[in-house]
Amino acid sequence: MHFLVLAICCSVSVSVLFKLCKRFNVVTEQMIAFGYIMALSLSYFLLRPDFNGLSFTEFFIQSEAKPIFLTLGVLLPVGFMVMSKAIEYGGIVRTDAAQRLALFLQIIAAVVIFGETLTDLRIAGVALAFLALFCLLFKPAGTVGNMAKAAFALGGVWLIWGTSGILYKKIALMGGAFPTSLFIAFSLAAMLIFSYLIIKRTRWTVPSFVAGMLLGCLNFGNILFYIYAHQHFKENPTIVFACMDIGVICLGAVVGALFFKERISKINSAGIGFGILAIFLLYGEKLFA
Repeated sequence: MHFLVLAICCSVSVSVLFKLCKRFNVVTEQMIAFGYIMALSLSYFLLRPDFNGLSFTEFFIQSEAKPIFLTLGVLLPVGFMVMSKAIEYGGIVRTDAAQRLALFLQIIAAVVIFGETLTDLRIAGVALAFLALFCLLFKPAGTVGNMAKAAFALGGVWLIWGTSGILYKKIALMGGAFPTSLFIAFSLAAMLIFSYLIIKRTRWTVPSFVAGMLLGCLNFGNILFYIYAHQHFKENPTIVFACMDIGVICLGAVVGALFFKERISKINSAGIGFGILAIFLLYGEKLFA
């Protein structure tokens, strides 16, 4: 369970960092790029990826995990870019909702792809998790401009975050081979985002570099602990998918209220309660087994 807690804390910290970008004149795209350099360095020195005597190119071509790290290598930087557009056109609340409602895709994958059998208690926990998400993300209706762009960007966030979560589960099932796939995914992500910025002829800034180093550490920790959680609950991916989403929303709401003076309504407070109960139901069988 501690891996889930650490992954949740890292994920919320990433959101806080993005929220602080404008205050410190950080260019988001540059921060993301430098972040992948840091994540790449951490994965190499801490996880020690093993290429089994093959060159980088040979492993890249021959590995059975190639579809996974190729897809992740594209989704990692594109996901952040799409998220920035979703926030621009649809707002932070709706973007957050799109991310967390990707849980729907992940629950389907848990049953269809990973073969998990849901018990009655776990089904109740999933249902309560969706109720908690609705309450936590509830805000009074407002006007949204550029509806077509907003719908497209929010749909992209939903699909990318759902797919990424499923791919992390796939990487977790590789056991000792996951450091190599993760290293290659970070390499591809770094190459893509830097190529984009070079073509764009961006002007590099020191605050973006510093923020990127911090983002890289947090993003690496988030992904690593998330994979470790899936390895720990390898037979029950639903626990990780649901608890991660609910935990991030609950902790995010508390951090927002304490440090950014964001208002928590009675419905949001009820959502936190429902979320805690949902986690208890999902995790209860393991707790008392």
